[in-house]
Amino acid sequence: MKQTKTPHKLVKCLALTGLFTLSACANDELADTLLTNTHVYGHDQATSLAIKDGKIVYIGNSINAMDHVSNQTKVIDLKGHYLLPGFIDNHNHVFEAASEIGSDCLLDDETNLNGYIRTLTSCKNQLETGEWLLGYGHQLSVVMQESGPTPLAILDKIFPDNPVVIMEQTSHSMWVNSLALAKAKISAHTADPQGGKILKDEESGKLLGILFDNAGDLVMEQAWKSQPNLLQANYQGLLNGLAAAAEHGITTIGDGRLYWKRDWLETWLAVESHDELTARVSLRPWIYPADEPQAQLDFFKKIHSDDKQRLLLINQVKIYSDGIIINGTASTLAPYDWSYTPDLPRGLEYVPASKMAWWLTELNKIGYGAHIHAIGDAGVRNTLDAIETLRSQGATRPYAMTHLEMVSPQDIKRFASLKVDADFQLGSDYIAAQDHEWAIPFIGKQRANALLPINPIFKTGANVTLSSDWNVNDINPLVGIANAVYLQNAGITDIHSAIAAYTINPANALGISDITGSIALGKSADFVVLERDITQATAKQIADTQILMTWLEGELVFDLNDQ
Repeated sequence: MKQTKTPHKLVKCLALTGLFTLSACANDELADTLLTNTHVYGHDQATSLAIKDGKIVYIGNSINAMDHVSNQTKVIDLKGHYLLPGFIDNHNHVFEAASEIGSDCLLDDETNLNGYIRTLTSCKNQLETGEWLLGYGHQLSVVMQESGPTPLAILDKIFPDNPVVIMEQTSHSMWVNSLALAKAKISAHTADPQGGKILKDEESGKLLGILFDNAGDLVMEQAWKSQPNLLQANYQGLLNGLAAAAEHGITTIGDGRLYWKRDWLETWLAVESHDELTARVSLRPWIYPADEPQAQLDFFKKIHSDDKQRLLLINQVKIYSDGIIINGTASTLAPYDWSYTPDLPRGLEYVPASKMAWWLTELNKIGYGAHIHAIGDAGVRNTLDAIETLRSQGATRPYAMTHLEMVSPQDIKRFASLKVDADFQLGSDYIAAQDHEWAIPFIGKQRANALLPINPIFKTGANVTLSSDWNVNDINPLVGIANAVYLQNAGITDIHSAIAAYTINPANALGISDITGSIALGKSADFVVLERDITQATAKQIADTQILMTWLEGELVFDLNDQ
């Protein structure tokens, strides 16, 4: 696939060539590809769509479509299936979600500590002495037992000769052993890094082997970079992730977080240069909260790109305001009822509230908007306050906030008034069931029942987007759309608004609605072909709908028949 397409020449005339038919001038626009015998979302009477140079040049009936056909045109019969704009997943960790790095030992199928120990012992047999083990999938509540050996002691007993780091299912804590701590130069006397917490026994002060948020990221950073054949592993992992996205109809990705110190940017650029991108991607370099700001800003300025002729855009960053509720690290207005860290009664801040506006201001100067992780109601408010400062200074760049589990009623209307995009993830069963009991021990029943205010923010007219946060949730956009509809008055009440939240709304959030996000003349030919019309389906039918094809810039990047 070519990454720089021939620019679509200006459409000099727009004609109604038949009932409910839109076309660029037929003499100028003989199509490369004609898709026919289909139902086109947003164009109820259209049965055909023509593509030239990766752009849409015709939408309408099959009779007038022939004005765009030459003997070089490839005509594809879609057999009555449904053509929808390609899905835009505005928060997807596509780089690492399908990578073999981090999958040395998977614990997510286990439910108790004995199961973890059995799996870890089995994983040990695959290691050479001194080799890092990077695992994934434990639950913090299982390893943080009130009695018995500490998490550190468990890993030290199994792995006396290998540094180990295991990412918790939420990705916001790491379970590590003593060798890993030593390599990261973390001891019982080490101060907590900005945005992180080193867990210690309250009485003895000894390390517990659990690192929250940025403290864990610092160890994972070192472990990732120590992997053998890193460039090859990064490259293959990214291709795996892109293939999964294409399989699920995703044509544009908002990168969940670019760890640029792990050679991830170099990998993206290599995939681009080798013509292997199967999605348009907004890369979001991560703000390292404990690192010196100016060096980061200098790097961001160097790599910035607004070139929409490329499939890679680099004009937003990823910033964390806070952590997560279940670890007690989301930043809250009122104290936690209970948490693992009593000395952090209101959670923690990755970027201090006093510095958020400064960061956004400096980033704005060099061409960057931001996609901001905010979960606690204080984290949300502090971020909105910072964006309000930017807006008052005339900043017009896109700013989005993602997760938004706790939002004070006083802040609901601010998303619309400040033009802040609100990004939610609905791809989990417990969300569809409106089951927030997991949060009650931490924040109490009243606050837990008010979690995830999708509908209140949606009703204000704010730009609401849906995303997967893969692999935290299911990557399938149809699951998120189905759950949004299933939630009814607690979610997004109609199917068309739910579809918009996975298409045109995130296109607006990424600043690319002029080229993608809907099916319109002159826009990029980014489509997903579904087996059925999901606007006439139940929530269960939507979630179960098969994705048959995915098209990016007029090229087929996934075909179920080829699998």
